[in-house]
Amino acid sequence: MLAEPDGPIELLPRARTAAAPDPAEAIRTALASSRCAPPRAAMIAVATRVDSLAIRMTNAPWIIDAAAIGTALGLSRVDLVNDYTPVAASLIALDAERGDLVPLGGTPQQDGARLALGPGTGFGGSVLVPVEDRFAILATEAGHMEFGPAYPDEWAIWPHLEQVLGRVTAEAVMSGPGLLRLASALAASRGQKTPFSRPNEILEADRSGDPLAREVLRLFARALGRFAGDLALAFDAEGGVFIAGGIAPRMIDILQEGSCRAAFDHKAPQDTWTQRVPFFVITHPEPALLGLSVLVARPERFVYRSQSWRR
Repeated sequence: MLAEPDGPIELLPRARTAAAPDPAEAIRTALASSRCAPPRAAMIAVATRVDSLAIRMTNAPWIIDAAAIGTALGLSRVDLVNDYTPVAASLIALDAERGDLVPLGGTPQQDGARLALGPGTGFGGSVLVPVEDRFAILATEAGHMEFGPAYPDEWAIWPHLEQVLGRVTAEAVMSGPGLLRLASALAASRGQKTPFSRPNEILEADRSGDPLAREVLRLFARALGRFAGDLALAFDAEGGVFIAGGIAPRMIDILQEGSCRAAFDHKAPQDTWTQRVPFFVITHPEPALLGLSVLVARPERFVYRSQSWRR
């Protein structure tokens, strides 16, 4: 929450969607602990395609209704944006020297489109494109692209991968639930059952030296590098690829082992180009909130898709 455009960000309490019947009630509960004056307007980043003033979240049962939220909270304006629109905006404010980024190779950052990707509960993606003195942000649904095997060990486990709505997508593999699917498929390919029931268990087991967990995370890292390299080609992301989300910062040692970057670069006949593209993990704790503050403080610098309700 911002008391003024260039002021400090006040973090409100986190809450699960299941803890409130609707987003207006969740926001009202969070604001009850705030030291700031009641908000006059809101910008809400939503994990789904933002194509109307009332949208259903992809991975939660809520409907985000801008008019209902604005009316319930007495706001003058509510803007809805895709959740990776502010992550893209944060790319102009993140600073490697401040510890916001961990490099995974490539040449020093250059001008050009920048791509933000994020495996977490789902898989988000957006592109930040410089256009004269402004930035255009294109939010994508890249996580719902089909994703298939490319290496012999992947061919062995792909028949065992759980499909989602009849498909295996990037999000079905590269997300928290995707970690569990990879673990189950890898175990099933060996006639075994996975010992894991939650994504966090895999990350924790790896820290304890569990070989299955380490193998799952290596498969995940290589798949992430491969898909990130594909999208770098698709969007001509010479300015760099930046991995956000809650998973990557917790497995940086595996991402730095080399297979992730090797898969990113393995794009013949374009591999000379991909080898130059800078590749980072975002370690800033709240890039989306940073990006929202940038969008609010400097609206003249950005062009992006949104849905706006005004009283």
